[in-house]
Amino acid sequence: MIHPLPSSCEHAILEQFLKAEAMALWAVRSAQAQDVPPGVLQFLRRHEEEEAQHLKQFELLLGTKSHGKTALPRVPDQWRVLAVHLYGYETLGLEFARLLVGLRPDLTSIMEDEEVHVGFFEQEVRAILSRGGLAAEGARQAAQAWRRRLPRTVDRYLHDESLAPVRDELRQHILSVIDARFLASGLLVSSQKLESSVVMPVGEESGAYSVSESNG
Repeated sequence: MIHPLPSSCEHAILEQFLKAEAMALWAVRSAQAQDVPPGVLQFLRRHEEEEAQHLKQFELLLGTKSHGKTALPRVPDQWRVLAVHLYGYETLGLEFARLLVGLRPDLTSIMEDEEVHVGFFEQEVRAILSRGGLAAEGARQAAQAWRRRLPRTVDRYLHDESLAPVRDELRQHILSVIDARFLASGLLVSSQKLESSVVMPVGEESGAYSVSESNG
């Protein structure tokens, strides 16, 4: 459990959540062009509408516009891999939503939407894993690759100087919560869990796919 953040962190968390909502919107739009199950496509369309509403709300709060994109980000074309990526980034977004609600209880409805999104993709991931075989193995491999890149993503989200006094604690908390979710869902096993406290320098990671990389 993370302690409530000081009010001096509010603007930084709002800014990062604006970026996260923009990235989620682009990723969801891009995912709709892939070969996904019919029920998933319907959810993604509704998800896009909700993310667009969130984005407008945060733009009004901050008095700024999110960066537009001329092209949608590339996302995995295999559903078993795409599901893991969407689940991972939605889980990360949920943790920032929880931090935000600690500072702005009036934004609780946004956190509740994020919980629905995470729950949906977690259910899809569990369905893939339950089938076993190549699909399950592919999903687990995707989860390991995504998790290896996660520390760098979190570091970018926590770069603001106002977060410096709580940065290490936040980083450890976010990584630990996501590890716990991946373990509980079956995407990772205990022997595969990566060390949450190890800082991964920016230059030491591969350029493999990451939705968050698309945000300059």
